[in-house]
Amino acid sequence: MIRQEFLMKERKDIRVLVLWADPRAENLGLQALASGARSAVQQIWGGCDVVFHTHNTRDTPLTRAAMIRDLCGRPGGMTAFFRDFDLILDTGGGDSFTDIYGLRRLLLMKYVRIAAGKACRPVVMTPQTIGPFRTWVGKRVATSMLRKSALVCTRDPESSRNSRILGRNTDIESTDMAFALSKHDRGDRYDVVLNVSGLLWNENPHVDFRSYRTNVLNLINELTLAGRRVSLLAHVLDSPLADNDVPAVKSAAAASKSDVEVLIPADLADVRSILANSAVLVGSRMHSAINALAVGTVAIPWSYSRKFAPLMESIGWQTTIDLSTSDDPVGETLRMLEETVFLELQRTVASAASEAENKIRAFIEAPQWTSITDAVYGASVC
Repeated sequence: MIRQEFLMKERKDIRVLVLWADPRAENLGLQALASGARSAVQQIWGGCDVVFHTHNTRDTPLTRAAMIRDLCGRPGGMTAFFRDFDLILDTGGGDSFTDIYGLRRLLLMKYVRIAAGKACRPVVMTPQTIGPFRTWVGKRVATSMLRKSALVCTRDPESSRNSRILGRNTDIESTDMAFALSKHDRGDRYDVVLNVSGLLWNENPHVDFRSYRTNVLNLINELTLAGRRVSLLAHVLDSPLADNDVPAVKSAAAASKSDVEVLIPADLADVRSILANSAVLVGSRMHSAINALAVGTVAIPWSYSRKFAPLMESIGWQTTIDLSTSDDPVGETLRMLEETVFLELQRTVASAASEAENKIRAFIEAPQWTSITDAVYGASVC
């Protein structure tokens, strides 16, 4: 039956739930995803109520306990929570639609689709990375999730290819939601800003942390010898979680023999202001590089996973250095900073940002939103 409560709503009353991103998160990448999603929603529908939830949000129902209550038919589960909204946007945390972080996270994301279906609420996958999937179970879960999504949007061609392999053609291929945010005025307060990742500074499944530490310290030393000013940037702020950049930045500064500045931003606006006032960003957190490009600053990503290069290349940015395959990431970085090469990168950054903005516009203006709007306002059958 048609859900009559939708028919009674006016467009200005629409309530949107954004999952797996938070404008108050310690991870400034999740802040960028959240703020970009809000900007896009407001451009699509105008004034509306946007609410954010991750598994770390206080009193969130996105928990295993709420899932079990749902499965047992008891109140207080996800389904009842989802009925308070008209539309669910699943950001996938940008890169969590994969099984490389374990199946527990993916299964929780899967149950969101089930609960949303019970609540008759459409789920849209905002532009994100799809894959890789290394297990049979992961592939089966991902296939089911894609089929239960009202709209599937990716942020790079490789993700679109993975979606197609899993049985669902991508509806919209765009780019990262951070490019939906407004720009900052540029300045020259900082020279080389180096984002040191707490994820990679400590033992991790992605790269050899000892090699990472050595490369970070060698780069600082080489840049200082070349007369460059180096600032170390945290892009994931301090928290009880081990995966934050603040201890890594401080440790790198202490271990360095050079006089370096430590930058710990207050929030997303602060980090984007820092980057807009920098000559170049060398970043191990992908959103540090995305935020740099978005404000017109040359970015040299130090990649630790497949999510980096396809996204960067899709907007015409070719500077990604893969830490898992590069024999000399420090040397590669220094060559990109040579005068003639760097001048060309400065000329290219504007076109890359412009291409990203075009891709965001394609997402916002996509004709597929008509059917989503029909579902939201009751023109579809639950």
